[in-house]
Amino acid sequence: MSDNAKPVSKVSFYPVTAAIWRNEGKDGAVFYSATFERSYKGEDGKYKSSDSFNATDLLLLSKVADLAHTEIERLRQADRPEPKA
Repeated sequence: MSDNAKPVSKVSFYPVTAAIWRNEGKDGAVFYSATFERSYKGEDGKYKSSDSFNATDLLLLSKVADLAHTEIERLRQADRPEPKA
């Protein structure tokens, strides 16, 4: 992923978010991956993000991972060509 690439989708249960990325392999095969982050307000009052999760975030992380899996399956299905009639 390049620094200016954008995810094809995002799913979240605040404060946990998954970004879903579309990738192409060397053979042109498409695959998807997900990255996860947690938002929080820093001491300076500005919102920040972390890829570290505390114990109270883990249930939300699992729910967001489940949503990300569902979204990736939806995207993979949309990538499949329509069957010829």
